[in-house]
Amino acid sequence: MTTPTPPRATPPRTAPQGRRRSVPANPPKGSPPKVSLRLEDRAWARALPEVRPMLTRAAKAAFAAGRGHLPVLDQAAGPLEIDLTLSSDEVVRRLNHQWRGKDKPTNVLSFPGIDAAGLARLPKAAPCPLGDVILALGTCTQEAAEQRKTLAAHAQHLVVHGVLHLLGYDHEDEGQAQEMEGLERQVLAGLGVADPYALADHPAEAVR
Repeated sequence: MTTPTPPRATPPRTAPQGRRRSVPANPPKGSPPKVSLRLEDRAWARALPEVRPMLTRAAKAAFAAGRGHLPVLDQAAGPLEIDLTLSSDEVVRRLNHQWRGKDKPTNVLSFPGIDAAGLARLPKAAPCPLGDVILALGTCTQEAAEQRKTLAAHAQHLVVHGVLHLLGYDHEDEGQAQEMEGLERQVLAGLGVADPYALADHPAEAVR
């Protein structure tokens, strides 16, 4: 599994330059996040025509299931935001090299964007960036074929996995891995996606 946590003081932002964000009224506690999805590699839309609603739904489902793991979110006055970027192997390879020192593509990268210190610096009711999740199409497609899954199922799993990382879940030891994988199974079942670890030849490689 390869979802790094870069320094939170300088989380990379993948939103288009110059995007303007309005400052809405304070959302009710427990409101779902705004999910912004950017097709950096438009081949995603050709491979999965329903990719935008499908992965937006997966991100929101993961957030709803794992929100309680990050209590600092209760301090957020403004709306929460998650940025999903559907990219290419080449772009993800560069990010993987920059942040993890590995000069090769990977399936998903997660970049947390919020903590208590960051929240304290935000203007009142300003949007709160939960972070970025970035997928690489070539690697995702190859893995789906190797694991005998559809690309749709694998992409939903990777988004769920990435969002749970944004919420503080990890898999550094066996206990953490079991907790995170159990929640992934629960969220994916609600989305109609089969257990990804049961389908993989090597369960530990279902998300690398």
